[in-house]
Amino acid sequence: QVQLVESGGGLVQAGGSLTLSCVASGSIFSLNVMAWYRQAPGKQRELVATMTRGGYTNYADSVKGRCTISRDNGKNTVYLQMNSLKAEDTAVYYCYANLWDKPGMDYWGTGTLVTVSS
Repeated sequence: QVQLVESGGGLVQAGGSLTLSCVASGSIFSLNVMAWYRQAPGKQRELVATMTRGGYTNYADSVKGRCTISRDNGKNTVYLQMNSLKAEDTAVYYCYANLWDKPGMDYWGTGTLVTVSS
């Protein structure tokens, strides 16, 4: 089992910045992809950014140039630095992880709320 705990959400003004953190614990020796997803009110969950253990990253077009995903493999932590925040970035942000030796198994955190006031 893998447990993911997010932190760093909160209320921020439009144009501001916020950094989210997600710490993984449990059976994590084979952590592979770690990612951030978000779900705005009334909308489906969507991908924000992903990062493989080797450092390959992928971003949603809506956040390219404004967000940076990074991870510290030694601390089993993934971060999401968000800049130039917009009202439409308001959502619950979820941490995601999978394991290279357990294909098909997805692990999710409980989410952290980011509210951007305009």
